[in-house]
Amino acid sequence: MRYEKYKPSGFDWIGDIPEHWEVKKLSYCFETIGSGTTPKSSNLGYYNDGIYNWLQTGDLNDNEIIRTSRKITQDAVDDYSTLRFYPIESIVIAMYGATIGKTGILKIETTTNQACCVLSKPKGVVSKYVFYWFNSVKKHIISMSYGGGQPNINQEMIRFLKIQLPLPKEQTAIANYLDRKTAEIEELISQKEQLLELYEEEKTALINQAVTKGLTADGKGLNDYVDFETNKKSSNQDNQTNQGSRQFKDSGIEWLGKIPEYWEVKKLKYVSNIVLGKMLTNSDKGNFHKRKYLRAANIEWLNVNIEDVKEMWFSNNELTRLSINENDLLVSEGGEVGRTCIWKNELEECYIQNSVHKITLNNSNNPHYYLYQFYLYGQKGAFDAIVNRISIAHLTVEKIRDIDFPVPSFKEQTAIVQYIETEISQINTKSEKTKKLIDLLGEYKQSLISEVVTGKFKVI
Repeated sequence: MRYEKYKPSGFDWIGDIPEHWEVKKLSYCFETIGSGTTPKSSNLGYYNDGIYNWLQTGDLNDNEIIRTSRKITQDAVDDYSTLRFYPIESIVIAMYGATIGKTGILKIETTTNQACCVLSKPKGVVSKYVFYWFNSVKKHIISMSYGGGQPNINQEMIRFLKIQLPLPKEQTAIANYLDRKTAEIEELISQKEQLLELYEEEKTALINQAVTKGLTADGKGLNDYVDFETNKKSSNQDNQTNQGSRQFKDSGIEWLGKIPEYWEVKKLKYVSNIVLGKMLTNSDKGNFHKRKYLRAANIEWLNVNIEDVKEMWFSNNELTRLSINENDLLVSEGGEVGRTCIWKNELEECYIQNSVHKITLNNSNNPHYYLYQFYLYGQKGAFDAIVNRISIAHLTVEKIRDIDFPVPSFKEQTAIVQYIETEISQINTKSEKTKKLIDLLGEYKQSLISEVVTGKFKVI
């Protein structure tokens, strides 16, 4: 439902507003518009056992702020006069970098860092209404930013922003309406996100069944099995311990349990060649060649990310040894250790840094089968269990070489891969549809907020 009469707001990016609404600078709407600072991290006394909330832009996600990720001590407050405390119902907006334009409304008293702009002690405005207004004009605020690699806005720009305002009673009604409606949308989004988690669990269960128990005669993993060693079909009533003529044995691998009796267990070093990449080299050492390389950040589960591939210098010997070839497995040595993908010639030529292992399986093993083994091991926490976490976790060459894997014949490995990829394709299709629906719900939420706080839709 629309209002009866409208008038020009005077701003193209706002458009017409209801006739009885007014336009004000934000500086007239709040008693205080300020920021904070970051105490020096070299003085751990500012952070260890902190008792005061300290808000960073990473804590902002266009919602209510009920906690901060870090706290500071009394010493920090005493030593930094710019660490003022902001009260509940203050509005916070991020001014720098990747989080620019993100907002929050305080439900706790807190200090902030210098990248947060805080509007507190409202004068004639309802904080929750202003919070929703900021959400509606985020794109406009970002368009005002300056700077190269890291966009910025500043407090003065925020002070001079003009906001369209109904009477306080109507602001409250709008805020209450949007509270209800956005909560309903967020609940739907949450349900869809839970569904995505279930799809991932379904993938793990599927891979677990296939790479530890083998396949059925019809390629499913239940009831009738084919013994890939003899190509004979066998029937079975008990899938857990004895599937037809197929007997099971303890794999000796704690997180895998039983495997078919005729499968072998082999260390990775006996079925592959393992190479760790080189340290970053930023200059030509003499007859070196500048080439693209992958680092741990490029390695995702099952797929490689080539959106940000950097370059460094390689010697002739390094070009030979560290070149990535089709179907090589790439494994993260640090960070989320063991994260694994397979190289599909995404780039014509590429190499590896020393945060990545290159694993080349021998001809009697299917690399895609091992890709799914690595995925399963990662999901079960197997790599975390074997790395040194005294400081930063590292999956060293020595550790990765000695990891045990169940090994069926090449023919059975290939059949398992075909089954997994067919089933995962169906799961991925469902997952993509769910992700699109989540995106649509998010767009609808944003559109609803914009329509209501600009007066295009009347709620009372």
